[in-house]
Amino acid sequence: MTTPASGKFGRFEVIDVLGRGAMGVVYRARDSALGRTVAIKTISLTGSAQERDLHEARFMQEARAAGSISHPSIITIYDVGREGDTAFIAMELLEGRDLRELIGTVSLTPTHSVSIAAAVAEGLAFAHERGIVHRDVKPGNIMVLADGRVKIMDFGIAHVHEPTVKTQTGVLLGSPQYMSPEQIAGQAIDHRADIFALGLVLYEMLTGVRPFQGEDIPELMFKVANLSATPPSHLAPDLPPVIDFIIARALKKRADERYATAADMAKDLRDAMPDVAAAEAGRAERAEAETQPNSPVAPPAHDTGPGMAREEPLELRPSPRFDSADGLARLSLLPVRADDTQSRAGWTVQIKPEPRRTDVARIVVAVSYVLAACAAAAIVLL
Repeated sequence: MTTPASGKFGRFEVIDVLGRGAMGVVYRARDSALGRTVAIKTISLTGSAQERDLHEARFMQEARAAGSISHPSIITIYDVGREGDTAFIAMELLEGRDLRELIGTVSLTPTHSVSIAAAVAEGLAFAHERGIVHRDVKPGNIMVLADGRVKIMDFGIAHVHEPTVKTQTGVLLGSPQYMSPEQIAGQAIDHRADIFALGLVLYEMLTGVRPFQGEDIPELMFKVANLSATPPSHLAPDLPPVIDFIIARALKKRADERYATAADMAKDLRDAMPDVAAAEAGRAERAEAETQPNSPVAPPAHDTGPGMAREEPLELRPSPRFDSADGLARLSLLPVRADDTQSRAGWTVQIKPEPRRTDVARIVVAVSYVLAACAAAAIVLL
């Protein structure tokens, strides 16, 4: 794709090329009407005249819908149009790095990862409430700006992409690595497909690997549709179990078992932040202690005092088959220690050693066995 002979897309004057992507070329341009610098993303309209008109109509509809969204976590779209056989979108010019690059080159902390996911979930919730589904949530479509803000890109535009995967049941649109089971099956999708994809992205941020991998697309699709993901804490042991619960719920195979809304997922992520931060701080303290082997060790927080029995904490970790909906319903709020002023979710519980009880039945059986043996010996001797 080349720059138009006029060097302009509508009122936008091309300055230079920012990059080339799956949809086409991305340009830096100047808005001659408002004097601001923008990004121009172009899409080639191919096929017959009828097909081009159909693609353009769909593109315009989706782009205008996305342009109606105004949210801090969603990139702003300024205008859409067409130059020859090229459709274009004029959008906010972002200075930052996308998650694909950050995951590959930077070790994201758990708190940063959860914060990013919460911001994305809030942006998705805002769009979903207005009937707009992204359909292609993935690390390459999430930008982290220099000031820490998060922006979802290509919002609502995924539907106009050329098909990338074909199956026996139909055509799939999007990125296979971040598709939900219903997308893979070629079924109708709704906002809960975005929730599944966000669960995959969060998992990858926290562990550095994707929960489902395959040698080829059919193997990958089989795993997404049929296999459970290993809880992220099994790969990153310092994660609090609540993160396992949140991701397990987001990655449910059945859409109706996932979070009902992205807002619910965002709330759980925000509520989990103190526990994630505490686990992260504990990891840093342990790492520092390991570098200073002669440093004094602080007494356990659960000591109850001199001469008193000490309660041992039992940490609950979900298995790969953990059902978050049932499990969370049984959790309760417990203080970590008796002097705590605030309660924490009961992901750990305190247990006391129970006194041994006399097993009357076992004694009766033993006595009966001895008596029978004595009787048998008496019969033999007589």
